Amino acid sequence: MRYIRHILTLLATAAASLTASAQGDAELTQYWAVPAYYNPAATGTSDYVRIRGGARLQWIGITNAPRTFLASADSPLKIGSRRIGLGINFTQESIGLFSNIQADISASYKLKFLKGTLSIGVEGGYYSSAFKGSEIYIPEGDDYHQPSDASLPTQDLSGGAFDLSVGVHYTHRYFSAGVSLLHALSPTVQFGVEGNESSDSQEYETDLPRTLYFIADGNIPLKNTLFELQPALMVRSDFSTFGGAVTARARYNKFLSFGVGYRWKEAVSVMVGAEFKNFFLGYAFDYPLSAINRASSGSHELVAGYSLKLDFTGKNKNKHRSIRLM
Repeated sequence: MRYIRHILTLLATAAASLTASAQGDAELTQYWAVPAYYNPAATGTSDYVRIRGGARLQWIGITNAPRTFLASADSPLKIGSRRIGLGINFTQESIGLFSNIQADISASYKLKFLKGTLSIGVEGGYYSSAFKGSEIYIPEGDDYHQPSDASLPTQDLSGGAFDLSVGVHYTHRYFSAGVSLLHALSPTVQFGVEGNESSDSQEYETDLPRTLYFIADGNIPLKNTLFELQPALMVRSDFSTFGGAVTARARYNKFLSFGVGYRWKEAVSVMVGAEFKNFFLGYAFDYPLSAINRASSGSHELVAGYSLKLDFTGKNKNKHRSIRLM
């Protein structure tokens, strides 16, 4: 366990070197519950104002393991005969000695396509990162890093950059699917010593890699029962690595839901959720499949939310049920 803790600390310090890459997006097991977080075109895809909050505690038992907290809200808006979606996302994460914050505003344009709705979305925001170089710890006898290594900062650093994401999304009565490109500009964060405005201190940088996502989910009622099947799929790539997840869930009487999931070569998961009067609460537990399981009992994730029904016409001619309103 101690050896793995040292590895995580060293990974965090190495990430602060000249060509390091940032952590990137939150890898939620309940990704289907926050569609607008992964795709700006998924904002306003129902007649509800959707508010979601979540927390993910990864690799319990390992020091400096990732911790992620997020808040997301999106809503449809009708302007004349045209319909758009608006949304906001806020994420705070810590991993090793990094502390990252991302705040975004998204908008989408809707149009009828076949028997569903096609959305085109764009998102802009600001990404900031801080690194606690003053807390770097080099274990005795380490063969890779030395305390005198000039590539490791000894002061606390911080920096930020503008971020841009785009996406398309299709919603049907029984399913939805979307493709998005997050961090399309692959922004580079130039780090400087906290409290020092001199550009001479900006000796470190980190990149936020552009990441391609494909996410699809469904809602399939089982005839003559109170059950609905709700499969979901996520595929992602930052053009150098590949990942994905598949989820099989069932919902009973529009109240209780339960399921299992698999993240490619990383973890298996179980999840349970409940909804009551537009409130939603979901919990997921991940068990790692890698050597991390020697030091960690697993990861915990909680997502909660509320949905407020909107009536655009008085007669609510656009009434339909969101397939992702869990």
